[in-house]
Amino acid sequence: MNRINQLFQNKTKNILSIYFCAGHPTKEGTVDVIEALESNGVDLIEIGIPYSDPMADGVVIQKAANMALDNGMTLKLLFSQLANVRDRVEIPLILMGYLNPIMQYGFEDFCKKCAACGIDGVIIPDLPYAEYKQSYEPIANMYNIKVIMLITPETSDERVIQIDNSVDAFIYVVSSAATTGVQESFKGTTQDYFNRIESLKLKNPCLVGFGISNEQTFNSACEYSSGGIVGSKFVNLLESTDTPHQAILELKDTLGIS
Repeated sequence: MNRINQLFQNKTKNILSIYFCAGHPTKEGTVDVIEALESNGVDLIEIGIPYSDPMADGVVIQKAANMALDNGMTLKLLFSQLANVRDRVEIPLILMGYLNPIMQYGFEDFCKKCAACGIDGVIIPDLPYAEYKQSYEPIANMYNIKVIMLITPETSDERVIQIDNSVDAFIYVVSSAATTGVQESFKGTTQDYFNRIESLKLKNPCLVGFGISNEQTFNSACEYSSGGIVGSKFVNLLESTDTPHQAILELKDTLGIS
């Protein structure tokens, strides 16, 4: 069974997923960050593939991606860093990146390499659902790579249900139509959106991402879904602390997680 499915089979609430950008803040620190996150109780890790035009990302992650590219991080180098990662960590690992560098690598070669490294799933924010169904789904399924689809407040109920019926992992619930970043709280319209998605009784679990940065937003995400995804806040902490271990401890304290 894919590790993502195992996670949600064993844990249904309060899941903590962390995003960071490979090659940031240092070129060689990718696996060190992964190990620090697992050893401090993180359930799921999203490893960002740096890209020069990350349209869904806010200032913090754009800056991290640019730093990673300046450091010399590439998709080929990332795969070499991850070659033996499964000797050291057990939790689910997801690659998150834009379609352009993945297509330059070749989608089947990309999936084949993911499987060889023990990557469990991918998130491609600019991959349209219809295009995924037509051209990418059979290849991903061949290598047991789960493609995680994103939904936003603008996604219709009909499309949400279509996505739910055709994926087998979790659904990434984007909290707002804005880019990634820090929010102090989720307002009434966002909570209405969470309620709407919850009312659809989806078969796949959901995780809420974009804007989770404190105890209030993390608890709200956990109230309406299986857990929360933290990106920008952790990326900032990787820069402001001395080690990934310190960064995740400080983040957990900020989120109110013991």
